[in-house]
Amino acid sequence: QVQLVESGGGLVQAGDSLRLSCAASGRNFSTYAMGWFRQAPGKDRELVAAITATWSGSVTEYADSVKGRFTVSRDNAKNTVYLQMNSLKPEDTAVYYCAAGPQLIDLRLGRCDYWGQGTQVTVSS
Repeated sequence: QVQLVESGGGLVQAGDSLRLSCAASGRNFSTYAMGWFRQAPGKDRELVAAITATWSGSVTEYADSVKGRFTVSRDNAKNTVYLQMNSLKPEDTAVYYCAAGPQLIDLRLGRCDYWGQGTQVTVSS
């Protein structure tokens, strides 16, 4: 069993930066693909960033809407995945969720084994 706890959200101005953290407890953290999802009011949940398991090379991918602005990384020694969010825009406002799944394809389809409780990110113009 894996538990995920997000932190780092808040209220910021457009152009600001935030760093979200997802602390994982449990075994075999490094074997999971990790993803960051977001859900904005009135919009579907979307996968904005993901990083594959260590055995798969820790490859990253991003939604087009955040590419070049967001960076996902993982520190397996600390059982933590991060989302560095730069040049934030009002349209980035959403609840951000950390999630774990077997492989990247599972994350793309929302087939996650574990979810965090979410952290609110609000970007004002």
